[in-house]
Amino acid sequence: MAEKQRTIKRPVSLTGIGIHTGEQTTITFHPAPENYGYRFVRVDLPNPIEIPALVDYVVDLSRGTTIGIDDVRVLTVEHVLAALVGLRIDNCRIEINGKEPPVFDGSSLPYAEKLLEAGIVEQDAEREYFVIDETVRYTNEEKGVDIVALPTDDYRITVMIDYNIPALGSQHTGVFNLEKEFLTEFAPARTFCFLTEVEELYKQGLIKGGSLNNAIVIVDKELDQEELENIQKLFNIEYIPQPRSGILNGTGLRFKNEPARHKLLDMLGDLALIGVPIKAQVLAARPGHASNYEFAKKVRNLYLKKLPYLKLQGKKSKDALMDIYSLLKIMPHRYPFLLIDRILEIDTETNTITGIKNVTINEPFFAGHFPEKPVMPGVLLIEAMAQTGGLMLLSSVDASNKLLLFMGIDNAKFRKPVIPGDQLIMKVQLIGKKFNTYKFHGEATVNGQIVAEADLQAALVDRNIQL
Repeated sequence: MAEKQRTIKRPVSLTGIGIHTGEQTTITFHPAPENYGYRFVRVDLPNPIEIPALVDYVVDLSRGTTIGIDDVRVLTVEHVLAALVGLRIDNCRIEINGKEPPVFDGSSLPYAEKLLEAGIVEQDAEREYFVIDETVRYTNEEKGVDIVALPTDDYRITVMIDYNIPALGSQHTGVFNLEKEFLTEFAPARTFCFLTEVEELYKQGLIKGGSLNNAIVIVDKELDQEELENIQKLFNIEYIPQPRSGILNGTGLRFKNEPARHKLLDMLGDLALIGVPIKAQVLAARPGHASNYEFAKKVRNLYLKKLPYLKLQGKKSKDALMDIYSLLKIMPHRYPFLLIDRILEIDTETNTITGIKNVTINEPFFAGHFPEKPVMPGVLLIEAMAQTGGLMLLSSVDASNKLLLFMGIDNAKFRKPVIPGDQLIMKVQLIGKKFNTYKFHGEATVNGQIVAEADLQAALVDRNIQL
Protein backbone atom coordinates (compact mmCIF):
# COMPACT_ATOMS: atom_id res chain seq x y z
CA MET A 1 0.00 0.00 0.00
CA ALA A 2 1.38 3.41 -1.02
CA GLU A 3 2.43 5.74 1.79
CA LYS A 4 0.71 9.11 1.99
CA GLN A 5 2.32 12.49 2.60
CA ARG A 6 1.78 13.95 6.07
CA THR A 7 1.48 17.35 7.69
CA ILE A 8 0.36 18.61 11.13
CA LYS A 9 -3.26 19.22 12.17
CA ARG A 10 -2.88 22.69 13.66
CA PRO A 11 -0.27 25.40 14.29
CA VAL A 12 1.92 25.12 17.40
CA SER A 13 4.55 27.49 18.79
CA LEU A 14 7.62 27.36 21.02
CA THR A 15 9.70 30.20 22.48
CA GLY A 16 13.31 30.12 23.67
CA ILE A 17 16.82 31.47 23.07
CA GLY A 18 19.18 30.68 20.20
CA ILE A 19 22.44 28.97 21.14
CA HIS A 20 24.60 31.32 19.05
CA THR A 21 22.68 34.61 19.08
CA GLY A 22 21.42 34.38 22.67
CA GLU A 23 18.25 36.09 21.39
CA GLN A 24 14.74 34.95 22.27
CA THR A 25 12.65 33.83 19.33
CA THR A 26 9.32 32.16 18.74
CA ILE A 27 9.02 29.42 16.16
CA THR A 28 5.61 28.35 14.88
CA PHE A 29 4.91 25.19 12.88
CA HIS A 30 1.99 25.43 10.43
CA PRO A 31 0.19 22.79 8.36
CA ALA A 32 1.26 22.93 4.71
CA PRO A 33 -0.20 21.62 1.44
CA GLU A 34 0.94 18.53 -0.42
CA ASN A 35 4.39 18.67 -2.07
CA TYR A 36 5.24 21.83 -0.10
CA GLY A 37 8.22 20.36 1.72
CA TYR A 38 9.84 22.38 4.52
CA ARG A 39 10.15 26.16 4.30
CA PHE A 40 11.35 28.62 6.92
CA VAL A 41 9.68 32.05 6.93
CA ARG A 42 11.23 35.09 8.63
CA VAL A 43 8.07 36.83 9.85
CA ASP A 44 9.96 39.52 11.77
CA LEU A 45 10.80 41.34 8.54
CA PRO A 46 8.60 44.04 6.93
CA ASN A 47 8.17 41.69 3.98
CA PRO A 48 8.42 38.09 5.27
CA ILE A 49 11.04 36.06 3.39
CA GLU A 50 10.43 32.36 2.70
CA ILE A 51 13.54 30.18 2.53
CA PRO A 52 13.15 26.59 1.26
CA ALA A 53 15.02 23.98 3.29
CA LEU A 54 17.21 22.82 0.40
CA VAL A 55 20.97 22.51 -0.13
CA ASP A 56 20.68 25.29 -2.72
CA TYR A 57 20.03 27.78 0.09
CA VAL A 58 22.81 26.76 2.51
CA VAL A 59 25.01 29.80 3.18
CA ASP A 60 27.08 28.88 6.24
CA LEU A 61 28.25 25.70 8.00
CA SER A 62 30.65 27.01 10.62
CA ARG A 63 28.80 25.81 13.77
CA GLY A 64 25.53 24.46 12.45
CA THR A 65 23.61 24.58 9.21
CA THR A 66 22.46 28.03 8.12
CA ILE A 67 20.17 28.69 5.16
CA GLY A 68 19.44 32.07 3.62
CA ILE A 69 18.51 34.28 0.71
CA ASP A 70 20.74 37.33 0.19
CA ASP A 71 21.37 38.71 3.71
CA VAL A 72 18.30 37.06 5.29
CA ARG A 73 19.28 33.95 7.23
CA VAL A 74 18.01 31.25 9.54
CA LEU A 75 20.73 29.65 11.67
CA THR A 76 21.04 26.09 13.04
CA VAL A 77 18.05 24.57 11.26
CA GLU A 78 19.22 20.98 11.73
CA HIS A 79 17.44 20.16 15.01
CA VAL A 80 14.13 21.48 13.68
CA LEU A 81 14.48 19.50 10.45
CA ALA A 82 15.53 16.35 12.31
CA ALA A 83 12.30 16.47 14.33
CA LEU A 84 10.20 16.77 11.16
CA VAL A 85 12.07 13.96 9.40
CA GLY A 86 12.07 11.74 12.47
CA LEU A 87 8.29 12.03 12.81
CA ARG A 88 7.90 11.49 9.05
CA ILE A 89 6.18 14.84 8.47
CA ASP A 90 6.53 15.77 4.80
CA ASN A 91 5.07 19.27 4.58
CA CYS A 92 5.42 22.09 7.10
CA ARG A 93 5.64 25.88 7.04
CA ILE A 94 8.01 27.03 9.78
CA GLU A 95 7.59 30.67 10.81
CA ILE A 96 10.21 32.30 13.01
CA ASN A 97 10.42 35.87 14.33
CA GLY A 98 14.21 35.98 14.44
CA LYS A 99 17.25 34.46 12.80
CA GLU A 100 17.80 31.41 15.02
CA PRO A 101 15.43 28.74 16.35
CA PRO A 102 15.49 28.18 20.12
CA VAL A 103 18.06 25.63 21.30
CA PHE A 104 16.15 24.46 24.40
CA ASP A 105 18.15 21.50 25.81
CA GLY A 106 20.31 21.08 22.67
CA SER A 107 18.28 18.18 21.29
CA SER A 108 15.30 17.74 18.96
CA LEU A 109 13.00 16.39 21.66
CA PRO A 110 11.19 19.66 22.52
CA TYR A 111 10.37 20.15 18.83
CA ALA A 112 9.25 16.54 18.38
CA GLU A 113 6.99 16.66 21.43
CA LYS A 114 5.39 19.92 20.29
CA LEU A 115 4.78 18.54 16.79
CA LEU A 116 3.13 15.45 18.29
CA GLU A 117 0.99 17.79 20.36
CA ALA A 118 -0.14 19.45 17.11
CA GLY A 119 -1.16 16.07 15.71
CA ILE A 120 -0.14 14.50 12.42
CA VAL A 121 -2.54 13.93 9.52
CA GLU A 122 -2.28 12.07 6.24
CA GLN A 123 -2.78 13.92 2.96
CA ASP A 124 -4.14 12.68 -0.35
CA ALA A 125 -0.86 12.73 -2.30
CA GLU A 126 1.51 9.79 -2.14
CA ARG A 127 4.94 10.17 -0.57
CA GLU A 128 7.54 10.00 -3.33
CA TYR A 129 10.92 8.54 -2.37
CA PHE A 130 14.20 8.87 -4.20
CA VAL A 131 15.42 5.28 -4.20
CA ILE A 132 19.21 5.37 -4.49
CA ASP A 133 20.16 2.56 -6.86
CA GLU A 134 23.91 3.19 -7.07
CA THR A 135 26.71 3.88 -4.62
CA VAL A 136 27.07 7.57 -3.71
CA ARG A 137 30.20 8.56 -1.79
CA TYR A 138 31.75 11.68 -0.25
CA THR A 139 35.25 11.52 1.21
CA ASN A 140 37.46 14.09 2.90
CA GLU A 141 40.75 12.34 3.60
CA GLU A 142 42.25 15.31 5.44
CA LYS A 143 39.48 15.20 8.07
CA GLY A 144 39.01 11.44 7.97
CA VAL A 145 35.40 11.80 6.81
CA ASP A 146 33.74 9.13 4.70
CA ILE A 147 30.01 9.03 3.90
CA VAL A 148 28.53 6.47 1.55
CA ALA A 149 24.97 5.62 0.50
CA LEU A 150 24.27 2.07 -0.58
CA PRO A 151 21.09 0.78 -2.23
CA THR A 152 18.43 -0.67 0.06
CA ASP A 153 14.65 -0.65 0.27
CA ASP A 154 14.35 1.55 3.36
CA TYR A 155 16.16 4.42 5.15
CA ARG A 156 18.96 3.56 7.56
CA ILE A 157 21.85 5.57 8.96
CA THR A 158 24.91 4.29 10.81
CA VAL A 159 27.38 6.77 12.34
CA MET A 160 30.87 6.31 13.79
CA ILE A 161 32.83 9.07 15.51
CA ASP A 162 36.37 9.06 16.86
CA TYR A 163 38.16 12.29 17.85
CA ASN A 164 41.12 10.59 19.60
CA ILE A 165 39.95 12.01 22.92
CA PRO A 166 39.95 9.66 25.94
CA ALA A 167 36.79 11.16 27.44
CA LEU A 168 34.84 10.41 24.28
CA GLY A 169 36.50 7.36 22.78
CA SER A 170 35.27 5.71 19.63
CA GLN A 171 31.48 5.60 19.40
CA HIS A 172 28.95 4.32 16.91
CA THR A 173 25.18 4.17 16.58
CA GLY A 174 22.52 3.44 13.99
CA VAL A 175 18.87 4.02 13.22
CA PHE A 176 17.00 1.34 11.30
CA ASN A 177 13.36 2.31 11.86
CA LEU A 178 12.54 5.99 12.38
CA GLU A 179 8.98 5.30 13.45
CA LYS A 180 10.05 3.01 16.29
CA GLU A 181 13.41 4.49 17.30
CA PHE A 182 13.52 8.24 16.65
CA LEU A 183 11.49 9.63 19.52
CA THR A 184 13.09 7.61 22.32
CA GLU A 185 16.58 6.82 21.04
CA PHE A 186 17.70 9.87 19.04
CA ALA A 187 15.48 12.92 19.54
CA PRO A 188 16.76 13.37 23.17
CA ALA A 189 20.48 13.34 22.17
CA ARG A 190 22.03 16.76 22.92
CA THR A 191 24.57 18.77 20.98
CA PHE A 192 28.15 18.73 22.26
CA CYS A 193 31.40 20.62 21.95
CA PHE A 194 34.92 20.37 23.36
CA LEU A 195 36.12 22.52 26.23
CA THR A 196 39.04 23.83 24.18
CA GLU A 197 36.56 25.20 21.63
CA VAL A 198 34.45 27.16 24.09
CA GLU A 199 36.60 30.27 24.55
CA GLU A 200 37.29 30.53 20.82
CA LEU A 201 33.59 30.25 20.02
CA TYR A 202 32.84 33.09 22.43
CA LYS A 203 35.58 35.20 20.82
CA GLN A 204 33.93 34.60 17.43
CA GLY A 205 30.64 35.96 18.78
CA LEU A 206 29.03 32.51 18.86
CA ILE A 207 27.29 30.43 21.58
CA LYS A 208 25.99 33.57 23.31
CA GLY A 209 23.07 31.46 24.45
CA GLY A 210 25.17 28.41 25.24
CA SER A 211 25.26 26.84 28.69
CA LEU A 212 25.61 23.50 30.39
CA ASN A 213 21.82 23.27 30.17
CA ASN A 214 21.80 23.08 26.37
CA ALA A 215 25.08 21.43 25.37
CA ILE A 216 27.38 18.67 26.52
CA VAL A 217 30.87 20.04 27.10
CA ILE A 218 33.64 17.45 26.84
CA VAL A 219 36.94 18.06 28.63
CA ASP A 220 39.58 17.27 26.02
CA LYS A 221 42.85 18.55 27.56
CA GLU A 222 44.62 19.58 30.73
CA LEU A 223 44.00 23.28 31.48
CA ASP A 224 46.51 25.74 32.88
CA GLN A 225 45.43 27.92 35.82
CA GLU A 226 44.34 30.90 33.70
CA GLU A 227 42.26 28.71 31.37
CA LEU A 228 40.76 26.92 34.36
CA GLU A 229 39.65 30.20 35.96
CA ASN A 230 38.21 31.53 32.70
CA ILE A 231 36.14 28.40 32.14
CA GLN A 232 34.96 28.29 35.76
CA LYS A 233 33.85 31.92 35.48
CA LEU A 234 32.21 31.35 32.09
CA PHE A 235 30.08 28.45 33.30
CA ASN A 236 29.83 29.53 36.93
CA ILE A 237 31.14 26.19 38.20
CA GLU A 238 33.65 25.23 40.86
CA TYR A 239 34.91 21.87 39.59
CA ILE A 240 36.27 20.80 36.20
CA PRO A 241 37.03 17.08 35.77
CA GLN A 242 40.24 15.78 34.27
CA PRO A 243 40.24 14.93 30.54
CA ARG A 244 39.83 11.19 31.06
CA SER A 245 36.67 11.59 33.13
CA GLY A 246 35.52 13.91 30.48
CA ILE A 247 32.08 15.52 30.87
CA LEU A 248 31.77 19.02 32.31
CA ASN A 249 27.99 18.74 32.78
CA GLY A 250 27.07 17.62 36.26
CA THR A 251 24.01 15.79 35.01
CA GLY A 252 25.98 13.21 33.01
CA LEU A 253 24.89 11.71 29.70
CA ARG A 254 21.45 10.56 28.60
CA PHE A 255 23.03 7.72 26.61
CA LYS A 256 26.48 6.22 26.88
CA ASN A 257 27.03 7.15 23.23
CA GLU A 258 25.03 10.38 23.28
CA PRO A 259 27.56 12.33 21.13
CA ALA A 260 27.34 9.72 18.36
CA ARG A 261 23.55 9.76 18.57
CA HIS A 262 23.54 13.54 18.24
CA LYS A 263 25.77 13.34 15.16
CA LEU A 264 23.18 11.00 13.66
CA LEU A 265 20.43 13.45 14.66
CA ASP A 266 22.31 16.27 12.90
CA MET A 267 22.67 14.08 9.83
CA LEU A 268 18.93 13.40 9.75
CA GLY A 269 18.32 17.15 9.73
CA ASP A 270 21.05 17.99 7.21
CA LEU A 271 19.98 15.26 4.77
CA ALA A 272 16.46 16.71 4.79
CA LEU A 273 18.03 19.41 2.60
CA ILE A 274 18.07 16.91 -0.27
CA GLY A 275 14.42 17.93 -0.64
CA VAL A 276 12.97 14.44 -0.99
CA PRO A 277 12.88 11.43 1.36
CA ILE A 278 15.41 8.82 0.31
CA LYS A 279 15.73 5.08 0.56
CA ALA A 280 19.34 4.09 1.18
CA GLN A 281 21.76 2.66 3.73
CA VAL A 282 23.92 5.63 4.77
CA LEU A 283 27.23 4.81 6.48
CA ALA A 284 29.06 7.81 7.94
CA ALA A 285 32.48 8.04 9.58
CA ARG A 286 33.19 11.29 11.47
CA PRO A 287 30.41 13.32 9.81
CA GLY A 288 29.86 17.03 10.42
CA HIS A 289 27.65 19.74 8.98
CA ALA A 290 30.07 20.57 6.15
CA SER A 291 30.42 16.95 5.06
CA ASN A 292 26.69 16.32 5.46
CA TYR A 293 26.06 19.26 3.14
CA GLU A 294 28.53 18.04 0.51
CA PHE A 295 26.99 14.59 0.60
CA ALA A 296 23.43 15.94 0.49
CA LYS A 297 24.41 18.09 -2.50
CA LYS A 298 25.71 15.04 -4.38
CA VAL A 299 22.50 13.11 -3.70
CA ARG A 300 20.29 16.05 -4.70
CA ASN A 301 22.23 16.55 -7.95
CA LEU A 302 21.77 12.86 -8.72
CA TYR A 303 18.06 13.16 -7.91
CA LEU A 304 17.64 16.18 -10.21
CA LYS A 305 19.42 14.38 -13.04
CA LYS A 306 17.13 11.39 -12.69
CA LEU A 307 13.96 13.39 -12.00
CA PRO A 308 12.57 13.34 -15.57
CA TYR A 309 13.02 9.57 -15.66
CA LEU A 310 11.46 9.20 -12.21
CA LYS A 311 8.49 11.29 -13.28
CA LEU A 312 8.08 9.12 -16.34
CA GLN A 313 8.01 5.94 -14.25
CA GLY A 314 4.96 7.20 -12.41
CA LYS A 315 3.06 8.41 -15.48
CA LYS A 316 0.50 6.65 -17.61
CA SER A 317 -0.31 7.54 -21.21
CA LYS A 318 -3.24 9.73 -20.29
CA ASP A 319 -1.06 11.73 -17.89
CA ALA A 320 1.30 12.90 -20.63
CA LEU A 321 1.12 16.55 -21.60
CA MET A 322 1.12 15.47 -25.28
CA ASP A 323 0.65 11.91 -26.51
CA ILE A 324 1.49 10.69 -30.00
CA TYR A 325 -1.90 11.77 -31.39
CA SER A 326 -1.34 15.35 -30.20
CA LEU A 327 2.19 15.33 -31.64
CA LEU A 328 0.98 14.27 -35.08
CA LYS A 329 -1.33 17.30 -35.19
CA ILE A 330 1.66 19.65 -34.73
CA MET A 331 4.82 18.01 -36.05
CA PRO A 332 5.44 17.93 -39.83
CA HIS A 333 7.56 14.75 -39.50
CA ARG A 334 6.30 11.24 -40.21
CA TYR A 335 7.70 7.70 -40.25
CA PRO A 336 10.58 6.99 -40.21
CA PHE A 337 11.65 10.43 -39.08
CA LEU A 338 9.38 11.42 -36.19
CA LEU A 339 11.73 10.91 -33.22
CA ILE A 340 9.45 11.88 -30.32
CA ASP A 341 6.81 9.60 -28.78
CA ARG A 342 5.48 11.82 -26.02
CA ILE A 343 5.92 15.19 -24.30
CA LEU A 344 6.00 15.08 -20.50
CA GLU A 345 6.31 18.74 -19.61
CA ILE A 346 6.55 22.25 -21.02
CA ASP A 347 7.79 24.69 -18.39
CA THR A 348 7.05 28.23 -19.57
CA GLU A 349 8.95 29.79 -16.66
CA THR A 350 12.26 28.20 -17.61
CA ASN A 351 11.45 27.75 -21.33
CA THR A 352 12.17 24.04 -21.00
CA ILE A 353 10.47 21.07 -22.67
CA THR A 354 10.88 17.40 -21.78
CA GLY A 355 10.07 14.63 -24.26
CA ILE A 356 10.70 10.91 -24.64
CA LYS A 357 11.68 8.54 -27.43
CA ASN A 358 11.35 4.78 -26.95
CA VAL A 359 14.15 3.08 -28.87
CA THR A 360 13.27 -0.38 -30.21
CA ILE A 361 15.04 -2.95 -32.38
CA ASN A 362 12.44 -2.22 -35.06
CA GLU A 363 13.91 1.23 -35.82
CA PRO A 364 14.70 1.30 -39.57
CA PHE A 365 18.21 2.69 -39.04
CA PHE A 366 19.34 -0.35 -37.02
CA ALA A 367 19.21 -2.50 -40.18
CA GLY A 368 22.20 -0.63 -41.58
CA HIS A 369 23.91 1.05 -38.59
CA PHE A 370 26.12 -1.61 -37.01
CA PRO A 371 23.45 -4.30 -37.51
CA GLU A 372 25.48 -6.89 -35.57
CA LYS A 373 25.71 -4.54 -32.60
CA PRO A 374 22.98 -1.92 -33.13
CA VAL A 375 23.71 1.61 -31.93
CA MET A 376 21.47 4.63 -32.54
CA PRO A 377 23.27 7.14 -34.82
CA GLY A 378 24.49 10.25 -33.02
CA VAL A 379 23.00 12.54 -35.66
CA LEU A 380 19.58 11.12 -34.84
CA LEU A 381 20.10 11.87 -31.15
CA ILE A 382 20.72 15.47 -32.18
CA GLU A 383 17.65 15.38 -34.44
CA ALA A 384 15.50 14.03 -31.58
CA MET A 385 16.59 16.95 -29.36
CA ALA A 386 16.00 19.41 -32.20
CA GLN A 387 12.49 18.08 -32.79
CA THR A 388 11.74 18.31 -29.06
CA GLY A 389 12.91 21.93 -28.89
CA GLY A 390 11.07 22.78 -32.08
CA LEU A 391 7.86 21.38 -30.69
CA MET A 392 7.94 23.94 -27.87
CA LEU A 393 7.75 26.71 -30.48
CA LEU A 394 5.35 24.97 -32.87
CA SER A 395 2.90 24.29 -30.03
CA SER A 396 2.63 28.04 -29.40
CA VAL A 397 1.83 29.07 -32.99
CA ASP A 398 -0.43 27.95 -35.81
CA ALA A 399 1.66 24.94 -36.83
CA SER A 400 -0.22 24.57 -40.11
CA ASN A 401 1.41 27.77 -41.35
CA LYS A 402 4.94 27.38 -39.91
CA LEU A 403 8.03 25.24 -40.26
CA LEU A 404 11.04 25.08 -37.97
CA LEU A 405 14.21 24.63 -39.98
CA PHE A 406 17.39 23.29 -38.36
CA MET A 407 20.26 25.79 -38.88
CA GLY A 408 23.24 24.84 -36.75
CA ILE A 409 24.89 22.62 -34.15
CA ASP A 410 27.56 23.65 -31.63
CA ASN A 411 29.31 21.85 -28.77
CA ALA A 412 27.84 18.46 -29.65
CA LYS A 413 29.05 15.65 -27.39
CA PHE A 414 28.16 11.97 -27.36
CA ARG A 415 28.70 10.37 -23.95
CA LYS A 416 27.30 6.84 -24.20
CA PRO A 417 25.84 4.62 -26.94
CA VAL A 418 22.06 4.27 -27.17
CA ILE A 419 20.85 0.75 -27.92
CA PRO A 420 17.51 -1.02 -28.46
CA GLY A 421 15.41 -1.06 -25.31
CA ASP A 422 16.67 2.32 -24.08
CA GLN A 423 14.26 5.13 -23.33
CA LEU A 424 15.60 8.54 -24.30
CA ILE A 425 14.53 11.55 -22.29
CA MET A 426 15.22 14.80 -24.12
CA LYS A 427 15.32 17.97 -22.06
CA VAL A 428 15.69 21.07 -24.21
CA GLN A 429 15.83 24.68 -23.05
CA LEU A 430 15.35 27.81 -25.14
CA ILE A 431 18.39 29.99 -24.32
CA GLY A 432 18.21 32.79 -26.87
CA LYS A 433 16.22 34.45 -29.67
CA LYS A 434 17.10 36.96 -32.37
CA PHE A 435 14.39 37.85 -34.89
CA ASN A 436 13.06 34.48 -36.10
CA THR A 437 16.17 32.51 -35.07
CA TYR A 438 16.17 30.50 -31.84
CA LYS A 439 18.96 28.93 -29.80
CA PHE A 440 18.48 25.83 -27.65
CA HIS A 441 20.57 23.70 -25.33
CA GLY A 442 19.58 20.04 -25.33
CA GLU A 443 20.46 17.03 -23.22
CA ALA A 444 19.43 13.45 -23.92
CA THR A 445 19.57 10.98 -21.03
CA VAL A 446 19.01 7.29 -20.47
CA ASN A 447 18.34 6.16 -16.88
CA GLY A 448 19.47 9.56 -15.61
CA GLN A 449 22.83 9.49 -17.42
CA ILE A 450 23.60 11.96 -20.21
CA VAL A 451 24.13 10.20 -23.54
CA ALA A 452 24.28 13.29 -25.77
CA GLU A 453 24.13 17.07 -25.55
CA ALA A 454 24.41 19.99 -27.95
CA ASP A 455 23.62 23.65 -28.59
CA LEU A 456 21.17 23.97 -31.48
CA GLN A 457 19.93 26.75 -33.75
CA ALA A 458 16.69 26.81 -35.72
CA ALA A 459 14.55 29.30 -37.64
CA LEU A 460 10.78 29.57 -37.57
CA VAL A 461 9.60 30.33 -41.10
CA ASP A 462 6.39 30.39 -43.11
CA ARG A 463 5.42 26.97 -44.41
CA ASN A 464 5.06 28.28 -47.97
CA ILE A 465 8.58 29.71 -48.07
CA GLN A 466 10.59 28.94 -51.21
CA LEU A 467 13.30 26.45 -50.18
